[in-house]
Amino acid sequence: MFLRQFVNNNNGAMVEMSRGDFLKANLRLILAWPLLGLVLCAVLWTATLLQLEAEKKVAQQQALDSVSSLSKAYGQYLLRTLEQMDQLTLQLKYEWENSRGQLRLDQLKTQGMYALPQFAIVAILDRKGQPVTATAPLQRLRVNERSDFLLRHWRSNSSALRIALGRANAANADDAATVPGADESLVHFTRRLEDEDGNFDGVLLISIHSSYFSEFYNSVSFGKFGMSAMVGEEGELFSTRLGSRVLPARSAQATPFLDTSFLETESGALHSGGRIAFSDKQSRYVGWQALKAYPFTAVVGLSDGEMLHPYEETRTIYIGIALAVTMLLLAFTAIATMLSLRLAWRHHQSEGVRNAYRMATEGTSDGFYIIAALRGADGSILDFEMVDCNEPGAGYFGVRREQLLGMRLQSRAHEPYFRDLIHNYRAAMVSGFSEEEIELPEGNPFKLRWIRRRVVRSGDRLAVTLQDISTAKEHERDLRRLANEDGLTGLPNRYWLQQFLPGALGRAAIARHMLALLFIDLDGFKDINDTQGHAEGDKVLRAASLRLKAVLRPGDHVVRLGGDEFVVVLDPVEDDSRAEQVAQRIAIAFDEPFYLGSERHKMGASIGISLYPRDGAETDVLLKNADIAMYAVKVAGKGHHRFFQPELFETIRSRRELEQSLVAALELDQFLVVYQPRVDAMSGQLCSMEALVRWHHPQHGMVPPLEFIPVAESSGLISQLGEVVIEKVCLQMARWQASGLELVPVSINVSARQFGRGDVHQVLASALARHRIDARLIEVEITESAMMDEQNRAVEQLSAIRALGVRLLVDDFGTGYSSLSQLQKFAMDGLKIDRAFTMELGRSEQGEVFVRAILSMAHALGMSVVAEGVETREQLDILRTLQCNEVQGYFISRPVPAEQMLALMHQRFLIPLPAPVLAL
Repeated sequence: MFLRQFVNNNNGAMVEMSRGDFLKANLRLILAWPLLGLVLCAVLWTATLLQLEAEKKVAQQQALDSVSSLSKAYGQYLLRTLEQMDQLTLQLKYEWENSRGQLRLDQLKTQGMYALPQFAIVAILDRKGQPVTATAPLQRLRVNERSDFLLRHWRSNSSALRIALGRANAANADDAATVPGADESLVHFTRRLEDEDGNFDGVLLISIHSSYFSEFYNSVSFGKFGMSAMVGEEGELFSTRLGSRVLPARSAQATPFLDTSFLETESGALHSGGRIAFSDKQSRYVGWQALKAYPFTAVVGLSDGEMLHPYEETRTIYIGIALAVTMLLLAFTAIATMLSLRLAWRHHQSEGVRNAYRMATEGTSDGFYIIAALRGADGSILDFEMVDCNEPGAGYFGVRREQLLGMRLQSRAHEPYFRDLIHNYRAAMVSGFSEEEIELPEGNPFKLRWIRRRVVRSGDRLAVTLQDISTAKEHERDLRRLANEDGLTGLPNRYWLQQFLPGALGRAAIARHMLALLFIDLDGFKDINDTQGHAEGDKVLRAASLRLKAVLRPGDHVVRLGGDEFVVVLDPVEDDSRAEQVAQRIAIAFDEPFYLGSERHKMGASIGISLYPRDGAETDVLLKNADIAMYAVKVAGKGHHRFFQPELFETIRSRRELEQSLVAALELDQFLVVYQPRVDAMSGQLCSMEALVRWHHPQHGMVPPLEFIPVAESSGLISQLGEVVIEKVCLQMARWQASGLELVPVSINVSARQFGRGDVHQVLASALARHRIDARLIEVEITESAMMDEQNRAVEQLSAIRALGVRLLVDDFGTGYSSLSQLQKFAMDGLKIDRAFTMELGRSEQGEVFVRAILSMAHALGMSVVAEGVETREQLDILRTLQCNEVQGYFISRPVPAEQMLALMHQRFLIPLPAPVLAL
């Protein structure tokens, strides 16, 4: 019926044919597609099953390799752990026997030794098993275990390490129960102790939670049902982990957890397959590794299901794909058979409908045109004719559609646009496609600035689409301008400089002339920004950009990199003098103050100069070298210019690395405080001490203060460092005070920069209140230069500090430029004579005169005097003769840590006695 209907629907093109005749004539065609489909399905399933079998073998081998590798890693972990315990017990045995029984383990634990959570008990047992010293109560041990330790080591003269299983006493079960999954089992490490005659003198014991030996499980991916075990030579399970559960340790007789007969070899891997009985009924791949130096075997297991899970997922995907492909093949076979039958009755001719008009409208809704190629007798293209267009397309020419149809391009070939258009159309007839964006000249027929023209060939016709992109191009130009222009000053920005400089350098290389980069940083801008606000700071930056442009030639460029950093490009320059002249003009321009309202603000400019090709041939190198030269100006005092010199690089790099290390040191608390005592010059009694900061670098050790203090000063980190010192000193005094020790005052150095911030009294008040320290126990040392800086503010600061009850000392007196009237004005409590004057005592008469003058002046003003740098008995005797109040220096003591200072505080009288004179 189907065939008959099909023939009738074919407009009588074929005669009617019976079903039998059709099947007989096309039997081979009817059977071909189904047979092909069956063959393809058979090939598909055969290949899929073979591939799955290969994938399974690979997955199983990978599982065995994984457990073998994991067991070796776990074995190495256990070996390192046991070696550490071996060394730890040897060290403790040595310390105990050499201390003659004076070692106290509880004190060591307080100091951080044996405080890690894995240490359950560390103890020394005497010959009767009674604890001599321990880090925890021995009730956690069973009595029979302690007896066993004694018996084993009493019988054996060997001091070798013994390892045994144990369990924590039930009295401590509550403690273990507080942590989910906590393991109460212990692993005991013991050694024989001997007296001086080599006789048995007790047992050293370190008990470790057995769960500690399974922590390797957490650092490696074992999956949800993984297993790790530490197995003894007799099958004991010292540490066992099954998934998230840590199992208690068990003797070989106490558990059927694992059949250990497979551990007869040093290492290996196998699939359990029911051979090994796990308590959670999981089948696993098991690997093991015997420890070479200790009688243990590291065993790991990975879940069968987890290890083969990727294979099972792959199998599911393969089967799914095979089923889907099978269904597609069957569907394809049915469709192909059906189409074959249809083709047998009717020869289908596909007529492609390509209408040039429709093709033009597919790409755009803007103006479009149908252009026909007019050929000569030889087939060459003679002209092009406009055969169709839409109304917007005609509107581009300023005419109606009817007026444009039939126009031939050769008639307007005298116009430049149409002459180029004919050439473009000829090329499109060859290539079949053309698309371009065109900037049209003034007077073009479209009265547009930019168009996008798309030409597609269809037979002997061209479908042309025109789109007005003038607005988009204007936006693109604006975006390009914004990308290259600083929004605040209107100057070119960093991005523009990165695009411009390579071309400028290339041109300079061709012309063989020099080019200069001036890297400019405004001095004092940050203070304006901080005190006046960012809006006023922006006004300064705009004014600065105008001043920079005013001193340059028309062909030179000034660029704002960001913040208060500018770069001037001088292209070309004849020699160094040209760049130097411009730098001088810039410096003069910035000597003039900036006016913000009624206020005048003085700024300067630090300028670093690099020259092409002398200082580099690449953009980044020249910028970096100019920056380095500018930074050198900053370090040297600001406000001038400097050319780049190669030796600057290493100096600046080292300084910047030191700055970065200082920042890290403050974050990581690498600074410590040492103390140097000050004593009464007459009695030698400790009466005060000076706190001095030290930097313990993790790689370089102790960094001298002379190296890092100047860098901290110049980088502004000195204030933060000063706060750290104040906090550490107050904390240490609180600890000494809590121990019941009688305290003496501690003096703290405050830098000029820290003092100038105006918040030293607040930092001191906060630290004193937090640690409950009497303000009379703190002294502040400031330099003469700090007092001279802005005197009114200095008076306010000193008054605020004195109001707290803190004493004030002038540090390094005699090296600055303070006057007698200033000392009277500031009313300091005391002053410290610089070591340079102390060193002259005994060497020259003039040195003694200077010290006598300082002492007379200070005592007349009611100030006490401390002499720094006392290193000899002769200097001390002279200072005593001159009635100096206190002395400080290496002769009394070097700066020492807080622990050693504690001993000096107990000693109190610190001046060394003179060597006795022997009578002959």
